[in-house]
Amino acid sequence: METIDLTYGTVGYRAAGPEDAASPPVVFVHGFLVDGSLWSGVADRLAARGIRSYAPDWPLGSHRLPLPDADQTPRGVARQILSFLEALDLTDVTLVGNDTGGALCQYVVDTDAGRVGRLVLTNCDAFDTFPPFPFNVVFNLLKGTRRMRSVLQPMRLRAVRHSPLGFGLLARRFDPAQSRAWLEPALTDAAVRSDAVRFLQAVDPSELNDVSSRLSRFDGPVRLVWGTRDRSFTPRLGRRLARAFGGAEFIEVPEARTFVPLDAPQALADQIAAIGDAASASA
Repeated sequence: METIDLTYGTVGYRAAGPEDAASPPVVFVHGFLVDGSLWSGVADRLAARGIRSYAPDWPLGSHRLPLPDADQTPRGVARQILSFLEALDLTDVTLVGNDTGGALCQYVVDTDAGRVGRLVLTNCDAFDTFPPFPFNVVFNLLKGTRRMRSVLQPMRLRAVRHSPLGFGLLARRFDPAQSRAWLEPALTDAAVRSDAVRFLQAVDPSELNDVSSRLSRFDGPVRLVWGTRDRSFTPRLGRRLARAFGGAEFIEVPEARTFVPLDAPQALADQIAAIGDAASASA
């Protein structure tokens, strides 16, 4: 794990692939209560193809470096993502988002798309679905540092953690050590919980709905790689999001749920590489 100091604090990230890669760099944005390890299988497959990628731990509850001075609104986290790109001088980036991270990618291109060359979104929030049922109920239960710790305590047990009350709806299978690691920071560090709660308290579905009305302004290629077995972020939502971008490509991933990076890492890596190759060919 590498770290970088930004104006709002220190961020840890995983880098994979050759530093001198000719392909556009890939930057991943995960969702709430997971970290950059969500993308490891995809990053390894991209690295094998000579593509450099970066998977930061964004301050969404599973990060290990608290950011007490950071703006934890969705727009503020989008600016943190832009600050990361600037600090590493990453340009023509393929920005890849999942779950809450997909919403944050939409905020990024709405705020400043100058360093983003193309966008790949997997199952994610869109319009006023921020978050969808049943996660809107869960998010409300977590809007308090003491309440968050209390609500998460039962998820120390793998059976609860991997059930529909935990992560169970999001993927077909999980690595127990990884899912436990996602929860550990929020269970053990009050400052991490505070960062997460500040984000949840600032989530506003009407604001994301407003952002969605401007997505067609982004002029780079957009590809939606959507798990069709997702009960919350349904294919119907994904197709509607594709239309909002003005005709983005919509790629179905059979059998995958929300966490496409876990359920179908090869399929997702192939689509990320393909959109980058298309950009290189047209350059």
